[in-house]
Amino acid sequence: MTAHNPAAKKLLIKTYGCQMNVYDSQRMAEAMGAEGYVLTEDQSDADMVLLNTCHIREKAAEKLYSDLGRLKPLKAARPDLKVGVAGCVAQAEGAEIIRRMPLVDLVVGPQTYHRLPAMVRGEAPAIDTDFPEEDKFDHLPAPRATRRAPAAFLTVQEGCDKFCAFCVVPYTRGAEVSRPAERILAEARDLVGRGVREITLLGQNVNGWHGGPGGFGALIRALGEIDGLLRIRYTTSHPNDMADDLIEAHRDVPQLMPYLHLPVQSGSDRILKAMNRKHTSDQYLRLIDRIRAARPDILLTSDFIVGFPGETDQDHADTLRLIEQVGFGMAYSFKYSPRPGTPAYDRPEVDAAVADARLQELQALLTRQQHAVQDGMIGRTVNVLFEKAGREAGQMIGKSDYLHSVFVDTDRVQVGDLRPVRIIGSQRNSLHGELVA
Repeated sequence: MTAHNPAAKKLLIKTYGCQMNVYDSQRMAEAMGAEGYVLTEDQSDADMVLLNTCHIREKAAEKLYSDLGRLKPLKAARPDLKVGVAGCVAQAEGAEIIRRMPLVDLVVGPQTYHRLPAMVRGEAPAIDTDFPEEDKFDHLPAPRATRRAPAAFLTVQEGCDKFCAFCVVPYTRGAEVSRPAERILAEARDLVGRGVREITLLGQNVNGWHGGPGGFGALIRALGEIDGLLRIRYTTSHPNDMADDLIEAHRDVPQLMPYLHLPVQSGSDRILKAMNRKHTSDQYLRLIDRIRAARPDILLTSDFIVGFPGETDQDHADTLRLIEQVGFGMAYSFKYSPRPGTPAYDRPEVDAAVADARLQELQALLTRQQHAVQDGMIGRTVNVLFEKAGREAGQMIGKSDYLHSVFVDTDRVQVGDLRPVRIIGSQRNSLHGELVA
């Protein structure tokens, strides 16, 4: 075990879940950096451990309590160690966390982490899960002028007003709030000035952004005018907010990558209604047609929930049919897990063995589609933004326009380079390429 150095305040942040949590962890690190904390990956050397939690998946709270249990010996040996819980489980559980785990010093929700420094100093309550009227982004310190990786996340919108029957987000992240366009553009320009070449715009319902005139499509057009910003992506979208101007941006803005994550969840209209998705399978398919007309080469990905309460064999067959009709480059699929506080929580569940079998069938189809798309890339030339060295000596890894991970055997590129690459092979979750001379 590394000896603890009391001379330096060190912060360890463990991040669970989505890209938005990654962004939030970065901003919390900046907030604590203004208090003199530096990041560490060595738990034994930390003055503070912060667990930034996610509540989307099953047993999220149990996972948190298990991780906190593993911190007990460290806290017992060093009572001055501060332990904090942030994020969506913090929002959902609140004071219950400290009741069950007295080693926890503070609990902060995803909308109040700008108050974290004051909480650590003892100048604010140890539990803060409010949905404050002030914008947390107004109170966070300016990002430090350090060199960044070539790809970065930028939160533009938070919360959701859709109230899907299976989802905790409206209860943990609150109502939809959009950051003003001018602040987003200023942060984007700052990131580009520090070496960022690709920005992924984040939001629970990102394409519902309404922080400026013209909607989300106009924001993307404005970002496309930033000199040095080579790539724009966004996630996660709702089909009901794919406005015409956004679809046209996919046609008109060359920096907007030909990749779209557009969750549908089910191909059954009956289940979509039970989920409160407010669209039908046909409406989703017609939307896909419009998107592909604007950008024929776009790669589509999605989310699917299998075994939602009331799902029949026919509902499952309808979902498989939709997948066949669309043809996805990749998709996330999960067996339904009831989340406390959601409308679907108390509904009778599908038999576990049946749901498992359906999930395996659906995943097999999605895997076949993924591999077909990847195999179809062989022989094509794509642009790759190189992000890091590969596992093997003399190897570099980056992302293609279509968000495929591509590895190239070369010593002729650096991190941050955007280079044309010919795809020569496909592996399970990556592509093998060679530089185009």
